[in-house]
Amino acid sequence: MEIKAVNEQNKNTQNSPRKNKKDFSLVSNDEQVPLLFPQKIGDTDLGRRRIEGEINGASFVGAVFNLSTTIIGAGIMALPAAMKVLGLGLGMAMIIFIAVLTEASVGLLLRFSRVSGSVSYGGVMHEAFGNGGRRLLQVSVVINSIGILIVYMIIIGDVLSGSSSSGIHHAGLLEEWFGEHWWNGRAFVLVVTTLGVFAPLASFKRIDSLRFTSALAVALAIVFLVITAGITIVKLVNGSIEVPRLLPDVSDINSVWKLFTVVPVLVTAYVCHFNVHIIEDELEDPSLIQMVVRTSLGLCSAVYLMTSFFGFLLFGDSTLDDVLANFDTNLSVPYSSQLNDVVRVSYTLHLMLVFPVLFYPLRLNLDGLLFPSARSLVSDNLRFALISMGLISLVFLGANFIPTIWDAFQFTGATAAVCLGFIFPGAVALRDAHGIATKKDKILSIFMIVLAVFANVVAIYSDAYALIKRDASPM
Repeated sequence: MEIKAVNEQNKNTQNSPRKNKKDFSLVSNDEQVPLLFPQKIGDTDLGRRRIEGEINGASFVGAVFNLSTTIIGAGIMALPAAMKVLGLGLGMAMIIFIAVLTEASVGLLLRFSRVSGSVSYGGVMHEAFGNGGRRLLQVSVVINSIGILIVYMIIIGDVLSGSSSSGIHHAGLLEEWFGEHWWNGRAFVLVVTTLGVFAPLASFKRIDSLRFTSALAVALAIVFLVITAGITIVKLVNGSIEVPRLLPDVSDINSVWKLFTVVPVLVTAYVCHFNVHIIEDELEDPSLIQMVVRTSLGLCSAVYLMTSFFGFLLFGDSTLDDVLANFDTNLSVPYSSQLNDVVRVSYTLHLMLVFPVLFYPLRLNLDGLLFPSARSLVSDNLRFALISMGLISLVFLGANFIPTIWDAFQFTGATAAVCLGFIFPGAVALRDAHGIATKKDKILSIFMIVLAVFANVVAIYSDAYALIKRDASPM
């Protein structure tokens, strides 16, 4: 009977859609180390399988919060500035367009991962393009994640310790509350934030452990939105807000090229592809992942649209690259000072809670690049700690030396983010290693790749031209 049972089990395994993947047992029963899956399909620790019964599956709501937190980050702060370039009508249409394109690209990844038996983004790339594709994916995730985390830390430093934009000093919260002291200087505040907030949250070994902080992060983003909307409505009622531009102000060829500079910002705002498989892997019912993606994109798009609308309506052509910096002046509404403080505090806390959600795939992908043949990262506490400390230190240094969030957005958005969001999914569909791509899939893939390459080449050219023109000395 036992032999028959084993044969039946082997037969079922052979008929499994993931028949090329080996089965492994956990090396530990420690519930605090749920990632000890020696399965390394294409992407080291990203390519692991959830073994039924060893860990509790994540709920649908928890998965939505984690994916939404991956999407809603610092990009939301630059969207009102994007409206200043595009105009409110075209800008909001572009937000919806990028959301639809993102849902389509994630859908392609999920379809090809199911057919190939891959359980990670890296696994899909490995299946299509071999080790080179997997490593290119890992490099892109590392670059994108480091760039975005640097943006988070820059904003946190600006809000708490102040910043200077175009020669104008914007006081930080601590400076406004307590005056200038050594302990509320930028470097010291970021050190305390890194050691007291980022390091503890980054120590979790399972992304579902962050579901409660993710829910709080989404709530804090909504607090920011509600207050901004309330202030705008009050000013609309008293007639102190001008009618916003619906279309871009195009006067010459340079202003046309400038329109493309918002593409990296919009793409960065929606990139979440590298966390989709991780969240699917921990879901109690992995078949719900497509609904998780659609729900999260719908929720985040609604937040983006309202933030862009009310933010640009409130500040108009005075909107700064980081709209939080606008909340340091008298808004001409009751309790203006207190509302300014609540807005900045709520979103600073939001970014602090989002940080570990993006740090998670960054650490896994860097480990896959550096130690492709090593055992599972979370089973090696020393390696886990060293990689975590090294990455946090790198982000800290970047936040202290990169001047503005716009520079970081342009670089990551025009390179790694656009590859992760559109070019790689399109390339996988065109490669079609399993012959499942439809004509519609291929047309969509070509459209995504051509649009991404063209828009971002123009964006890079426009940014470089503006930088050279700005820094040129008169003869």
